[in-house]
Amino acid sequence: MRSSTLFRCALLSASAFVLALFVAIPSRAAFQQMPAGQGRGGGGIYPQTEPDDNAGFIPIFDGKTLSGWDGDPRYWRVENGEIVGETTSEVVVKENNFLIWRGGTLKDFELKVEFRMNGTNSGIQYRSSELPSTGKWVLKGYQADMDFTEGYVGNVHEERGRAPTGGGHVVLSKRGQVTRVVDGPKYKVVGTIGDSTLLRGAMNVNGWNQYHIIARGPVLMQFMNGQLMAVALDEDSQHFAAEGVLGFQMHVGPPFKIEFRNVLYKKIQ
Repeated sequence: MRSSTLFRCALLSASAFVLALFVAIPSRAAFQQMPAGQGRGGGGIYPQTEPDDNAGFIPIFDGKTLSGWDGDPRYWRVENGEIVGETTSEVVVKENNFLIWRGGTLKDFELKVEFRMNGTNSGIQYRSSELPSTGKWVLKGYQADMDFTEGYVGNVHEERGRAPTGGGHVVLSKRGQVTRVVDGPKYKVVGTIGDSTLLRGAMNVNGWNQYHIIARGPVLMQFMNGQLMAVALDEDSQHFAAEGVLGFQMHVGPPFKIEFRNVLYKKIQ
């Protein structure tokens, strides 16, 4: 009898607690009636947000000519408002080369570029330097990688960079990772963005895609179609590049076509 009484008392206490909790917590409808930005403590901890826009960006391709750009005319042309790079079985690429923007030097910046490709490999070179001793229109430096098979797309790549074997290519941060690039030879993975295989799906194969690159000091961020793909924190004192040129890659390999449009640039002060 005593245990039964204790159970009933405990049940009543629990019921009272649940009732008090229910009264204390505002209903969903009450939250919906709160002014935007308010909630916790009346001041609000979640500011209102909206989609990013192109404020402060300027177009650096006029849509009609390659004015301000410099590249091998065998591969590059303007067609239907787009920069077109193309190779054929007759016009073959023997060494990676680039269409270089001559309008300025990139330091801290943002770049938004739409691209479409039908094969092989390409990339957007940034904060890069020219290698005239190797060949005309040849660059080395950071690259937002892209390839038709999606194996490398999204990687923070370095063309002709600090590869362990020297003078080759190296991935500074793999798709899906935030990587601290140190003096090497090993780099440090700070964290992950997502599964590398699943992130391949961010690219629209055979369709248009947007690359959005943000470079602030040693922090390099690469987005594709709004999805963060990779981040490199370049803390390698010997190889870090604070500035350099912009270029679009013409890659060796089978014939292919790469198109660029809506090239928007913003200098970060």
